[in-house]
Amino acid sequence: MFSFLGRMAYRWRWGILIVWGAALLLSLPVLPRVAGSLKVGGFSSPNTEAAQAREVLQRELGFAPSSLLVVYQSDTLKADDPAFQAAIDRSLARVRTLPSVTGIILPSADPSLISGDRDTAYAIAGISAGPEEAQRLVPGFEAAIVPQDQVRISVTGAGASYRDIETASQRDLRRAEVIVFPIALIALLLVFGSVVAALMPLAVGAAGVALVLVSIFFATRVTDLSIFVLNLATMLGLGLSVDYSLFVTSRYREELVRNGGNVPLAVERTVATAGKAVFFSGATVLIGLMGLALFEFMFLRSVGIAGVIVVAWSTGAALTLLPALLSVVGTGIDRFSLPWRSTSDSARSGFWVRLSLGVMARPVAVLIPTLALLLLLGSPFLRVNISSPDATILPPDLPSRQAFDILAAEFGPGEISPFLIVLQSDTPGDIYSTARLGSIYDVGAWLANDPRVTRVQSIVPPTLPREQAIGLAQLQRGLSRLGVDTAAGRLANDDAAAIVAYTSYLPNAAEDKALLAELRAMELPGLTLLVDGGTAEIVDIVGLMYADFPKAIALVVAATYLVLFMLFRSVLLPLKAVLMNALSILASYGALVWVFQEGNLSHFLGFTGLGFVEASLPVIMFCVLFGLSMDYEVFLLSRIREEWERTGDNTQAVAIGLQRSGRIITSAALLVVVVAGSFVTADVVLIKALGFGIALAVFLDATVVRALLVPSTMRLLGAWNWWLPAPLYRLLPAQPLVEESA
Repeated sequence: MFSFLGRMAYRWRWGILIVWGAALLLSLPVLPRVAGSLKVGGFSSPNTEAAQAREVLQRELGFAPSSLLVVYQSDTLKADDPAFQAAIDRSLARVRTLPSVTGIILPSADPSLISGDRDTAYAIAGISAGPEEAQRLVPGFEAAIVPQDQVRISVTGAGASYRDIETASQRDLRRAEVIVFPIALIALLLVFGSVVAALMPLAVGAAGVALVLVSIFFATRVTDLSIFVLNLATMLGLGLSVDYSLFVTSRYREELVRNGGNVPLAVERTVATAGKAVFFSGATVLIGLMGLALFEFMFLRSVGIAGVIVVAWSTGAALTLLPALLSVVGTGIDRFSLPWRSTSDSARSGFWVRLSLGVMARPVAVLIPTLALLLLLGSPFLRVNISSPDATILPPDLPSRQAFDILAAEFGPGEISPFLIVLQSDTPGDIYSTARLGSIYDVGAWLANDPRVTRVQSIVPPTLPREQAIGLAQLQRGLSRLGVDTAAGRLANDDAAAIVAYTSYLPNAAEDKALLAELRAMELPGLTLLVDGGTAEIVDIVGLMYADFPKAIALVVAATYLVLFMLFRSVLLPLKAVLMNALSILASYGALVWVFQEGNLSHFLGFTGLGFVEASLPVIMFCVLFGLSMDYEVFLLSRIREEWERTGDNTQAVAIGLQRSGRIITSAALLVVVVAGSFVTADVVLIKALGFGIALAVFLDATVVRALLVPSTMRLLGAWNWWLPAPLYRLLPAQPLVEESA
């Protein structure tokens, strides 16, 4: 099959180039529109207690799906001065007329919205769209705010944060592109030693990324995709395209020499060998990314969908566009050679032969310390704190983060995301009965006496004696029925009530998580208690995500094992590959904890330690890295298998296979490290951590694992590497890995 594909690539080379060129030209008008078609968010689910509580708040009490906070500060006026209050009212005159604004709570109506030193106040504007959809409304909202003399105005809230995440993501992508292309070109020049050969992978990579982004744009017409796929698709698309092109181009140069400059035969043999390895390598990456389809969160599904698109285009480009380009370039692949280009390529006496033979001479002495090193690097993962992001993942120069920091400094870290406790009566219309109000009072009083809580809002004020608070709530309800405007309707109706509790902590804090657990453990006769708010969202999302994670791991591992089993016709090699992949991924997990949770190297990398590992990072990194690591395993073992089929000598097969592929695998890994590492410059900590984790794991996998663990374990297993039980041999008859020319 692959020999035939190679012959067709040569025969139809100009047609293939014309088709690719036309596709790229047609994609140019679409590329600027890709970012605008993507959505921010995708971390929510309707199947959580927090979502159920939010649905009750909206249905029963008219709570808005989301809100924006307008923050006011002045150096000359106090927030409770009439002039300050009038300025707030004037600034929101046009905002009130916006169709997306459901209502506004002013600090003049709620004194708790004024800071203790009276320098800062904020208003709460209800928005008719959810947090993820509200980001599109933020520019119009901000434009409607009327500037005021002597008062500084800023906006924060979930919608504003999502808007700024999109801004930062696009900025990060542009910065990474500026960094990665020149460095990748330099690396390719060092690898190939000629300008033409170096430009091949880069050209194919750029073409692949362009069509990946266009495909993502059209995919958004069918399903929602997260803005984060813009960075990940570029990182993964460029890395895979360049990787595959590097392997194919390197093999082409080798086949060109071997076949005396016969270009058609060199192209055919290249596709039959490196092309086949690329195809199966792409299959392993595809399997890893498809594991993300098992998650119900749009963010993770988006990464999976984008990953499938990336693998499809990267593999397609390596098997069609690149062979066509090589067919046209022909023997000119080494044109414009550079002074450092080496023309010697001994398969039997090179560096990698000496290294592998040295390792295989002392396999146990190499294996044990190497395993110890990887386990040591992964050990910080034992103290991991998995959580979800809040506004602190944003860079401090963005408006919503600055407004958030003002609120946190003036009111406390928990001001922007209070606990929303929903109490539903099991008997319709019974919420204002003395018994139910007494239970609501007990919850509010328990919260008010908790040192973690700064203030509580309830229809049964916990600051009053119990009987007096219950009587006041019933009196307010009676007055509201007579048409008198009271605050009772905002926090209760006949069937449900809400308690709003503010704490001293960010929603990710362990104190808030403990408080949530205690609230949810309460049993109230005649009432159903549900909790929403920032902490509830985080705990519920993490719990739901990690309930699905074991299923994704099992699917990815099983499917990858099956693909490798079919490719190498070995029972033990795929199992060994899975275990070694797990080691490199574990090491990267440990680095995430040590760097991003605990803050080590934070000054050097330009961020503030989070105190947690963002929940989706281990999931995404497992699915991405499992496939990427298998890339190098497939290419290395393909070369080793070729030598095994020729000689039947396990030690010689490992040494020569490593010599033939070691330099290329290391170079390919270097390029992926460069691509992923360029995202370490990102302002969004989530993107920074993802780039760092992938770069580190790929570096370890292509150096420590492939150079030390593979030779030592291959030597220890000996002929067992190629063991295939007789029943399986009959079902899967042995065929040479290298196809013979027709």
